[in-house]
This record gives sequence, C-alpha cells and structure tokens, in this order.
Amino acid sequence: MLPSAPNHWFVRKVIYWRWAASVAWSLLLLPVCTALFVLLSRVSLLHPIGWISESFGLLCGSYVIFSLVLLFGVLLVVGFFNLEYYTAVPSIPCTKIALLGKVLHPRQCIHMLVHCMLGMLVAWCTAAMIGGRYRTLSCPCAVEEGAAPAACLNELHLFFLLAGGFVGYSYSLLGLLNNVNYISFKIIQRHKYLWFRSSLLAVVRYSAVRALYAVRNFCIFYYFLGYIPRTWICSTLGLLRDSSLHRLDSLAGLLDLPLLYHLWLSCCFLLLTWHVSVLLFRIFVSEAYSFPVQSSFSEDTSQCLPKVISEKEPMILKFLGLQDLAVLAHNSPCRRQEVFSLSQPGGHPHNWNAICTECLALLGELTQRLVLYQEVLSSNGRSWPPSCGSDHKSTSSETSENSGTEELSHTPRVRAGLKTPASSLFRAPVGGAGGTLPFTPDLDSPFSPAVTRRMAPDPSSPWHGSVQSPHLMRRGPKLWTSSAESPPDCVLPESPAAVPSPPAGAQKPSFLSLWFQNRQEQLPEASSQALFADSQMHIWALQGLSHLVAASFTEDKFGVVQITLPRILSTMLMLQEAVDRHFKLPHASSKPMRSTCCLEDSTFKMLRFGLRSALKTALYRITGTFGQHLHAVQMSAEHRKRLQLFMDYKE
Repeated sequence: MLPSAPNHWFVRKVIYWRWAASVAWSLLLLPVCTALFVLLSRVSLLHPIGWISESFGLLCGSYVIFSLVLLFGVLLVVGFFNLEYYTAVPSIPCTKIALLGKVLHPRQCIHMLVHCMLGMLVAWCTAAMIGGRYRTLSCPCAVEEGAAPAACLNELHLFFLLAGGFVGYSYSLLGLLNNVNYISFKIIQRHKYLWFRSSLLAVVRYSAVRALYAVRNFCIFYYFLGYIPRTWICSTLGLLRDSSLHRLDSLAGLLDLPLLYHLWLSCCFLLLTWHVSVLLFRIFVSEAYSFPVQSSFSEDTSQCLPKVISEKEPMILKFLGLQDLAVLAHNSPCRRQEVFSLSQPGGHPHNWNAICTECLALLGELTQRLVLYQEVLSSNGRSWPPSCGSDHKSTSSETSENSGTEELSHTPRVRAGLKTPASSLFRAPVGGAGGTLPFTPDLDSPFSPAVTRRMAPDPSSPWHGSVQSPHLMRRGPKLWTSSAESPPDCVLPESPAAVPSPPAGAQKPSFLSLWFQNRQEQLPEASSQALFADSQMHIWALQGLSHLVAASFTEDKFGVVQITLPRILSTMLMLQEAVDRHFKLPHASSKPMRSTCCLEDSTFKMLRFGLRSALKTALYRITGTFGQHLHAVQMSAEHRKRLQLFMDYKE
C-alpha cells in the first residue's frame, strides 16, 4: 500500500510517525522479552536462587548483548515490512487458483524469503543465549586417545537454525492466508495502552500455541528430509558426523525433552516479538484522527475533511476521514455547524455539498456493484428468479426497475479510479464507463479461470446492461449447492432451449484438466466476503449522512440538507433494495466463524451484516426524526412505498 503514495502529506506527517512510535515501543519491550527468555531457558525449580543468579549473570554476558543488538535489527526489518505490506482492504481470493497466485506472487515470495532469513537469525541468537550444546555449529569429535582431533557437525545448532527458518516461512505464509496485514478499525475507540494491555495475554497465548504447532510440523519435516541439509552442510564445510550421538532425524534423537522445550521456547520468543510488533503497529495506525472541516488558508485545503474523504490514495486516509465524519456527525454539534455553514462571500454550502456528494458516490458505487454481481449470477443461472418470494421486499416488478433506473441516473457517477478490493471476478462496463467489480481476479491474469471468463456478460446478450428487462425469459436457476431445493412458493420457468447431449464418441477431459477446472470454481462465501471487503467505508458514510440529516432537523438554519434529502433517501433505498436481493442468495445469509485471536482479524467476514444493519438503522434514524414531513419529499412511488414501511416500523 505504501509505495502508491509515499510522498502524501498524511503518510509523511502521520503514518510515518505512528509507525516510528510502534517500532520504538516494540524495541523497548524487546529487552523484557529477552530477559524472560533467558530466565525460562535456565529454569531450575529445585535450585531457585542459583537459577535466578545464573540468569542475571548471563544477561550481562557478551553473547546476550550481541544477540540483543541483532534482534533490534531484526525488529526494525519486521517493522518495515509491516509498514510496506499493510492494507485497509483485505485481499480475498475467490478461487483456489487465485489463492495459489496470491501465494506465488513475487512480492509475497520476497516477504517469505526475508522472514525465513530473519527467522534463522533469531534462532542463532536464541541458541547463543541458551549456550551449552546449542551455541556453535561445529564441535570437537569424540575420538580415541592418540587420534588426531577433528571437527564434527553440531546437529543441534543446525536443528535450531532450520527451525527458525521454518517458523519464519510459516509466519509469512499464515499471515498471508489469515490477512494479518489487514488493518481493521474498532467500533469503540480505546486508549492505546488499554488496548495493548487487553490484547497482550491473547497474543502470548496465540504465540505459544502457534509455536507448539510449528515445533510439531518441523519435527515431522526434519524426520523425513533432515538428512538433506545435514549432508550438504557436512560436505560444504568439511565437517564429520559424530557417530556417538543420536541423529535428530530418528525417533531416538527427536525424543529429547530438553531439546524440544528449548526449541519451543525459541519459537515462542520469535513469534511473540513479531506478533507484538504487528499488534503495536495496528494500534497506532488505526488510531482515530480528527480533520478540520474547513480552513482559512488555501494551502491547508487538502487536509480538510471534505477533501480527505474524496482522496483515492492512501486508502488509510479515506478510511480515517470517513471514520471522523461518523464521529463528527454523532458527537460534535460545533463541527456539525461547520458542515451546515455557507461560504462567504457567495453563500454556498460547499462543505455539505462535497461531503454529501462523496458519500452518495460511495453508496451508489456499492449499489452498482451489487446489481452487476446479481446480474452475472442470473446470467450464469445461479440466482433465484425475480418471482421467488414475491412480498413487499421483492423488487422484480417493472415499476421497481424503471424507478430504480431513474433514481440511479441522479446518483453521482462513480469515479473509475476508486480503489476497491484486490480480488475481482471480471471487468465489465458499469453505466457506460469502465469499472472494476471488486470480487475476482483480472480476466487477463494467467490465474484467471475459464469459468470466470464464461461468467463475463456478453455485450450482444440481452442480459447485458445495468437493468434486465422483466419480459425476457430467464434460465432455470442453478444454486451454488446442487443439493439445495427451490422454495415451495417459487415458480421456476422452463428453460428456453434444451442443451444437446454430447456425442457418444466425444473425447472425455483428462484427469489433470478436471482437477484444474475444479480449482477454478468460485467459492461463493469468499466471493460474498470480497464483494463487501471495503464496506467499512460505506458503513461510516451511512452513519455520517444519517446523523447529519437527523441533526439538520433542528440545527440546519439555512436548509442546505433539505435540498439533497430526496437524493439521499433514494440512494439509501436503492442500496437497501440491492442488499436485500443479495441476502436472498443461498450463501449470503450464513455467518462465518469468527477467529478468537486478535491477530487473525476476521471482522471483514462480517461486514455485509454490519452494512445491512447500518443501512436499516440509518433509514430508521431519518424517518424517526422527520416523521410525516417525509410525505412532502419527492420520490418514486416504489421508493415511497418502501419508505412507508420504515415510517410504520414494519421493515
């Protein structure tokens, strides 16, 4: 994320300083973690006084001091990668091939390679601090009297180094799969110290458990493949193998409890220091920031809230700006007056117009994205026909579609440069302008599946366009799961044409092609999550707009909000219609499991539910404030009918 806008004022003045503060705190905590590591590595419950005195003596030794200097450098590199790879919009691959492409991306390969090397360096430091039989790579061989002394390989030291590289690689890979670089924003803002203190115990527990799994996996790996690096090191450095000791790629060598304990402790130390660095970075970067609504100096205009929320890069700035808008609209009457104020001279509501236009553009972009997603599923035969579940929430009638098209034309056009989630199904024109749907890989990518290309709408097809005609015959629906049955009240139309069966002598696809095709199939839950991956922005836009509109009932002295009230209500109702349609899909209403660890942040998996709740709350907030006055607002008959459901508290 960082290379896209390294010279932006917000990156230079805010992000860099927050990153520096997080790195400084992680470096200050490193000596404490090192002291605990040395203390636990020499544990002796039967001789506590000697254990503590010996540990404090080692802390002042040259090995520990030199290792601490190296660990400072390791944490600086880890902190740099935290800054370089963080993102406010998680990357969610929608196919197994896309996931493979994400893992094999050159940028991610560099991340894995560097962390593998850093893990080996940390393992060397821990082996040196523990000392004893782990300290050096070579040791004198046990030879008979009179024989020439020779150097043998210390396999314990090699075991530690390889384990460090293995844990560093696992850290990078699991961080990619679990979106550890994803920066989420808490609903309730807490002081940084309280947030860190409440999360520290969970991070320690998570690091200890991950270290336990890493030790198990590495022991299995070394048992089968450990002879390869051992033989290579011996031949390269000219070292012998001490035959009097058990090899570590055997059961007798691996069933060494002190070795397993020290290895687990070293892995736990490595993961804990790196996880604490990630936690501190998240805490500092996601801290709320207050932007001025307006400025008296023209050079500071780019730092004001109306300009900030329209920025495309960096995305963290847009998120923090919309978060500040939601806080402003809810809790700050003085700043709300600045939003409602008129410019002098001229008397124009520039602040309100800029904020309202940007929020409506965000909501309109999401509406178009949902509509196009549903059209693609319908054209592919993976959606319920519009006649299913025909109640007051159904919008399949001709009136609804015509009115929706009319209202959409009044919605601000979405800017093509707006950043959306990285994974996307296809590229298709939206409303006549080029737009990218944010839920699948690019069609031109080598990892783009053939199934995805077949899902792209054909311009010559009657399904192409923003609105489908209700008079066209739809294909029979095909759900995500073939075992699912249609609802009893859903009348399915006949398929317009029967698919001819292939000739008997046709060549069957090979096993490899079938395997590859199966991994190109869409993951419905992942595609739904990717569709709403950036919906935290839309949630804040809904909250900010609704609170400002509700407050304008008593605070807007010039009536600047009332002019745009019809457009605001129409945009929200259109989005609510699209969200309701999406949640009628079989895979959209199931709630995924939440991760119990604070590092494996899974809040993005629940954003679609948060958006639906925020949208209904926003509409209820407006209707509850204005009440019967909304009857004077001009809107289509279908939107007025849906709005009446909110006014009657029946939605």
